[in-house]
Amino acid sequence: MVLFDTNAVLRYILQDNLEMAEVVEQQMSNFYRCVPVEVIAEVVYVLSKVYKVEHNIISQTIINFTNTDKIRIIHSDVVRHALEVFVSSSLDFVDCLLVGYAKEKQYSVFTFDKKLQKYLQ
Repeated sequence: MVLFDTNAVLRYILQDNLEMAEVVEQQMSNFYRCVPVEVIAEVVYVLSKVYKVEHNIISQTIINFTNTDKIRIIHSDVVRHALEVFVSSSLDFVDCLLVGYAKEKQYSVFTFDKKLQKYLQ
């Protein structure tokens, strides 16, 4: 198994460097690839803060990117839940992931953040 890093995912999604995007596509077609939750979090951060992409577009983009049998997201159920919360809330994505872990994996989350606590109930 080979892990994709944030830069590889961003080049493929943004198509801002066609050479790199093509290499990523070749990697996707030749080998089984995995994207860790941490990479998804960083991709969401870059797309929202640097590129100012709307939350619903980010969510759909990540779903489209991973909607293939060649790409697997570690804890995809948590990420999908987090993307749903991200679109419908003002939480940052890492907090959305915590909600996803709580709801999908039944993890307890300890926090002083009142806004996050609301989504954990």
